[in-house]
Amino acid sequence: MEYWRKRRSGLMRDVDLREYCDRITKGRRAEARVIHPGSVITAHWVRLKCQFGCTRYGKGYCCPPDTPTPDEMKKVLSSYQRAILFHLELARIPGESRKKNFVSFVHALVSLEGEMFKSGYYRALAILAGPCELCEECSKPKGEPCKFGQRARPSMEACGIDVYATARGNGFPVQPLREKGETQNDYCLLLVD
Repeated sequence: MEYWRKRRSGLMRDVDLREYCDRITKGRRAEARVIHPGSVITAHWVRLKCQFGCTRYGKGYCCPPDTPTPDEMKKVLSSYQRAILFHLELARIPGESRKKNFVSFVHALVSLEGEMFKSGYYRALAILAGPCELCEECSKPKGEPCKFGQRARPSMEACGIDVYATARGNGFPVQPLREKGETQNDYCLLLVD
């Protein structure tokens, strides 16, 4: 396989990931950067914001306490050499749904994770943004299995990742929204090795 030949010969570089970055950002208000997972910041306060600031805490399969803790996530991150940080701008455009655009991006990112796995990046793992939006109503409160178990992924926040510090540390813009109509900056992470 081409992947293994390059890996053994030491030819694996960030350039190898550029094609994957371009494929998912093309035609979207998005950009991607290959980063070192050590630049991803975890903090315990992030999970507290989920627990004490979000009405979905504990109500979804992709929400805490069913997700890795910040310490567990830090261990996962330290086992990778490369990651791709995706920045998606979700502007409020009349007649266009932020949720629809985000769910479309999620489907593309999870599909990309699968493609990368098949190409030899067998540890590829997507970590998304915010609460899961794949269903209108999560099946967890009913005690039923996840309807989208193949596509559902936890968010960076749910795993204790400080998205603001991580985005800023990697040269991306991010700030809290002050008005409902402002452009929203969402970030997703794809761990690759």
